[in-house]
Amino acid sequence: MTLGTFLAVLAAAAMHAGWNAFVKVRLEPILAMTMISLTAGLLALPALAVTGLPRIEAWPWLVASLLLHLGYYIGLAEAYRRAEMSQIYPLARGSAPLLTTAIGVTFLGEQLAPLQLLAVLVLGLGIMLISILGRRRGSRFDFAAIGFAGLAAVMICGYTLADGLGARAAGDPHAYSAALFAIDALPLTLFVMLRRGRSAWTEMKPFWLQGAAGGALALGAYWIAIWAMTVAPIPLVAALRESSVLFGAVIAFLWLKEPLQPSRLLACGLIVASLVLMRMA
Repeated sequence: MTLGTFLAVLAAAAMHAGWNAFVKVRLEPILAMTMISLTAGLLALPALAVTGLPRIEAWPWLVASLLLHLGYYIGLAEAYRRAEMSQIYPLARGSAPLLTTAIGVTFLGEQLAPLQLLAVLVLGLGIMLISILGRRRGSRFDFAAIGFAGLAAVMICGYTLADGLGARAAGDPHAYSAALFAIDALPLTLFVMLRRGRSAWTEMKPFWLQGAAGGALALGAYWIAIWAMTVAPIPLVAALRESSVLFGAVIAFLWLKEPLQPSRLLACGLIVASLVLMRMA
């Protein structure tokens, strides 16, 4: 992975943590995610007019990604409804790159050097430790929240692999990304409308400015990741992207007033060490 790609994916990680923080602010998480998905789709439409649709070979991957993204949105929203961002975000994001690496290397022929594999393992361990060590004192694990976070992790693994392979098959990662975001806005919006009806629009109305900001961050974050997966190994990009938990921990502490306990510094140190290993490999 070149230095430019490395820094671009780190920037994407910061943007990803930013839109996840919005999901926890003053609005039911599933509605916040609907707003983010919808505004990202609207922002992608002008780009789609420029890039055109991706090649037909990419469409099976695109359809698979849409279904997996819907499962991810539902799982993550339900997890956030039950527990703090500082617990759920690292748990969902930390296990996903380990699954992605295992499947990518074992079944898809992705090549990683031994030092890169070590970096992914260290990163996953550090991320999950943030979740374990980040609880408020005296709080307990909500097993339903953990289950939904686990569902989100499986969905992340699935759509990451689908989008990496789909962008490669498309021949143009920008056409693939524009099509993905433009279409991805529909399933979650329809799901919420069927469940909540017009009352959903009423609840979301005061938050459209924040939703637009979150949608722009989500669009930029994943667009960069999809492009990066066409020029670097998918598992490595997936792992580096999950360093977003460092930014998420800072946001959760400063903005959401969630605890940043001294014991979590060990976990943050492991994540930083994994980034150093990736650059050394």
